[in-house]
Amino acid sequence: MRWGFIGLWGAGLGVLMGSAQAVELKVISGNGSRPAVIALCQQFEAATGHKVTVEFAVNPRAQKKIQDGEAFDVTVLNPPTLDRVIQSGHVQADSRRVIGRIGLGVGIRQGAPQPDIRTVEAFKQTLLAARSVAYPGEGASGIYFESLIHRLGLEAQMKERMRPMSGEYNVEGVARGEVDMVVVVASRMYGVPGVEVVGLIPDALQTWIGFATAVATRSAHPQEARDLVRFMTSPPADLTLRPIGIEPFVDAP
Repeated sequence: MRWGFIGLWGAGLGVLMGSAQAVELKVISGNGSRPAVIALCQQFEAATGHKVTVEFAVNPRAQKKIQDGEAFDVTVLNPPTLDRVIQSGHVQADSRRVIGRIGLGVGIRQGAPQPDIRTVEAFKQTLLAARSVAYPGEGASGIYFESLIHRLGLEAQMKERMRPMSGEYNVEGVARGEVDMVVVVASRMYGVPGVEVVGLIPDALQTWIGFATAVATRSAHPQEARDLVRFMTSPPADLTLRPIGIEPFVDAP
């Protein structure tokens, strides 16, 4: 898959590279898109010879890093957060492109019995059967999940089972057996050893989280940064995005 992707890009990026010297780009990214960003940046490195380092954080912390003046070249954030750093002048508005979107999903420790989340009632019973449920303590998906518990009328029953955790650790907590299950942006779970993705929560309860990318206003390598943005948002990226459940190139809110 990876080499097919690179093959599709080879000629075009070869023209872009010309005799240019390889550079190092820094990406500041939200956690929800972690597997996709890692894979696409590795593919970009293989196709161009450039080096890409990625720093992950929950979106509010990523926004703060950017607005506090941390140096970077490209960012990947949910669209509302990206628009805020565009408005503050830290990111180039004309470079903004949507990568895709994905819903919330459920993950369990690998080898644990598969819970039923196919219907709203089944999902409710699965939540009530769990001894502990992890979710991001910060960011859009965690806020939504807390509101969903309220909407389902489960606040009292779930109070002692809810485990708000850091965006850097909530999925890994399931792998370590510290919690029974996690509810988080589904793409965050892919590629984490010891975690099994059960699937997306029911459509009637679903919210869609978008991922978008853009170039830093003060990027030291603006052309190469734009090349990376285009790489992550052009059709060959489908080969990487779809297998981890991301619907590519949706103008998600």
